[in-house]
Amino acid sequence: MKVPPELISFLKEKDNFFIATHINPDGDAIGSSLALLFALESIGKNALIYDKDPVPEIYRFLPGHEKFTHSISGLNPSAHNLILLDCNSLDRVGIDGVSFPFASVIDHHETEKEFGDIKWVKPDAAATGMMVFFLLKTMGLEITREIAISLYTAVVIDTGGFRYSNTDAEVLRVAAELVQAGANPAEISKSLYEMWSEKRFRLLIMALNSLEIRYMVAFTAVTREMYIKTGTGPEDTEHFSNFPRMMQDIRMSAFFRETGDNEWKVSLRSRGEVNVARIAELFKGGGHKNAAGYKVKATLESAKESLLSHLLQ
Repeated sequence: MKVPPELISFLKEKDNFFIATHINPDGDAIGSSLALLFALESIGKNALIYDKDPVPEIYRFLPGHEKFTHSISGLNPSAHNLILLDCNSLDRVGIDGVSFPFASVIDHHETEKEFGDIKWVKPDAAATGMMVFFLLKTMGLEITREIAISLYTAVVIDTGGFRYSNTDAEVLRVAAELVQAGANPAEISKSLYEMWSEKRFRLLIMALNSLEIRYMVAFTAVTREMYIKTGTGPEDTEHFSNFPRMMQDIRMSAFFRETGDNEWKVSLRSRGEVNVARIAELFKGGGHKNAAGYKVKATLESAKESLLSHLLQ
């Protein structure tokens, strides 16, 4: 994977980096951010990592997860150089309107935005963690145990545990090198997939009980009332959108998570040739070919009907 020379020059010549990733962070966003932070610190650079939302509990096994800051209060943007990871616009970070002297973007989403002085966007990359791996290798930086754990987690999450179609020989070679550097596949998989709390499992049961299938599209939903009943929160819904896709005849899974009065965050998952990134773009969202999302303000039934109307056109 070829890394833009201007990105390497930027990281070597500048200092005081503000590494930011998208709201509702997943393992790729968190792992990539931590890995880049550790790498920059190893060459004497000052860096902060930011996410508006807390690190979900399932990722708190990652070394350094407590280093994330969740507020820009007191931040002087003019003193920092921005690095956007796993997204390519400030609205995805939740800090629109903040201006930095220089901004770079490292991302693999299909829906690209016109932001950044340096943009390295590779939709064919399996994970942003893959891009960070090749960035560090090109810069000649050591892949320490902490970096290996972070990047292996990033790659595992965005390849569905090496089950998705984006898993190729390069992904497996990188994973092998990360294991050699100290990532423990069994321990990481246990932390990600076998350490659910009972309340999170009960929330999943409620979500699956909401299942409705129309035109080979599986709809599920989680409401704020479900959070209250189970003592859970939005961060507990990660991966919920993937379960209905396991059914043999399902073309697409659409998971609706209530965020306010008649406000929903919609996560789309597909397999094969159904490009949900293009569908999400119709609703001013975005993502990857087989994993994307958007926000909608409507009743749940209206939101479902609107999605179906675009699918059936």
